[in-house]
Amino acid sequence: MLAGAGRLGLPRGGHLCWLLCAFTLKLCEAEAPVLEEKLSVSSSTSPCWLMEEFVVTEECTPCSNFQIKTTPECSSTGYVEKITCSSSKRNEFKSCRSALMEQHLFWKFEGTMVGVALVFACLVIIRQRQLDRKALEKVRKQIESI
Repeated sequence: MLAGAGRLGLPRGGHLCWLLCAFTLKLCEAEAPVLEEKLSVSSSTSPCWLMEEFVVTEECTPCSNFQIKTTPECSSTGYVEKITCSSSKRNEFKSCRSALMEQHLFWKFEGTMVGVALVFACLVIIRQRQLDRKALEKVRKQIESI
């Protein structure tokens, strides 16, 4: 008989597996901010750091509440650095990713993966016990029939 023949749907625990996978994907998707930098068509409205060399005048720092509301560069990551373009001498803000934020996201991801690994390890143990019980029951019935 083919494996899985006669069964409808997923085996017990299969729905839980898919639910956990979907939850993990949603969690990781929510944690990873998407950087949406728009490349403008005209050169007058595009940031100078896209077309010329620049010098970082202020390192990557968290945005203040006022900056989050007023500066579009703060909206994607919550961190901004002040730069000065070499040719045009314009001072602008550039969105950046802080090392502290990256470390925090890394450990959140690691914690999530350890949690998922523990859940699946428990599922494997539970399934193995079920299979062992079925095998023992089968052997017991064979011995009784002799």
